[in-house]
Amino acid sequence: MKKQNKNKKVVLAFSGGLDTSFCVPYLIEKSFQVITVTVDSGGFSNKEKNEIAEKSKQLGAIKHYLIDAKKYYFDSVIQWIIQTNGLYEGSYPNIVSSQRYNIVEKCIEIAKKESAEYIANGNSGMGNDQIRFNIPLKILAPEIQLIEPIKDIGGDREKEKKYLDKKGFSVDKSHKKYSININLMGVTYSGSEINNNLEADKNIFHWVTGKLINKNGYFEIEFKKGVPIKLNGKKTESWQILDYLNHEVGKYGFGKNYYTGDCMIGIKGHIAFEAPGILFLIKAHQAVEQYVLSKPQICFGDLVSKEITEYIYNGKFYDSHVDALKAFIKVHQKNVTGKVLMKLEHGNALPVSVKSKYSLIDPKIAMYSQSKSWTKEEVNGFIKLYGLQSVIASKINKKGDKNI
Repeated sequence: MKKQNKNKKVVLAFSGGLDTSFCVPYLIEKSFQVITVTVDSGGFSNKEKNEIAEKSKQLGAIKHYLIDAKKYYFDSVIQWIIQTNGLYEGSYPNIVSSQRYNIVEKCIEIAKKESAEYIANGNSGMGNDQIRFNIPLKILAPEIQLIEPIKDIGGDREKEKKYLDKKGFSVDKSHKKYSININLMGVTYSGSEINNNLEADKNIFHWVTGKLINKNGYFEIEFKKGVPIKLNGKKTESWQILDYLNHEVGKYGFGKNYYTGDCMIGIKGHIAFEAPGILFLIKAHQAVEQYVLSKPQICFGDLVSKEITEYIYNGKFYDSHVDALKAFIKVHQKNVTGKVLMKLEHGNALPVSVKSKYSLIDPKIAMYSQSKSWTKEEVNGFIKLYGLQSVIASKINKKGDKNI
């Protein structure tokens, strides 16, 4: 960075942690005017938000923005995860990866508002998030230059602490056992014994407390075109349904897991996570789909789910391919409308009742193992034709075995 950067503005994605705190005076020293942006995607208390704003001011930022993006986060990304039952590699609901897109978008908005030519972040170059920031920025605002100070200095946290000390800023020297990320989708934990593939401290979990594990709980979720719109009969903002379920469902012991998966950078990562709300909604959504979608729709929907889930995880949510996937999902979810009564029992979430006007179960035609509307001759003819190729192939294979 050269002296011609003097008086140029940079928008910094700011969490208030060590890395982004280091970035503020470091960028000022490089002759930038720093504007900090904190995007609230869920997980910040009012106290924490005030502390972050004060820290930004003390570090020397010329302006601080706090953006409430919880509704936008749900509408822009989370709804697609629910509509596709999207779990990365069958386990992980893209808690961290799905959030990063909103941070990039909001930083771009502020950069354009403030006529800033640069955006900065606290990525170290060690993990996936650098990809989830770089690629979306190049797609959405290629004219804006990205600065990554932590990556530039080699990702040395001790060096960051010494730098802040030297600049006269207080640094929290307490050792944090776990690295924690929290938002509307859930909470992830890494570090300490988790990194060594061992059980985490049982007291770390925020939401899945299990204090009502010996009781049963019921929640009715109503979906419209695959999106939750009502909770217990009351029309509620979709993001608020998720937020409420996060704090209530976990009391019954549902919604936490350990996960080992493939990172974009060629290694495997191991984390503990809790996501009671999104996992609960996915189970309820799947129950409606089973009632209203045909077998080919469900099977092909699984393929689309895997595809868009990969793209969300891999930093390519703004790829044009995702636009095509979204177009399919909108049609696919047209009839995924109905009510599900979910029961929480011994840590399990069970869809005990589903009602939908689009149900493909017609009691006038048949009820499973109870009644039918076809004749014996019709079903025998179906069985003969349905199994014909398998029977023929079996005879030929047996002939071939004799010649071996």
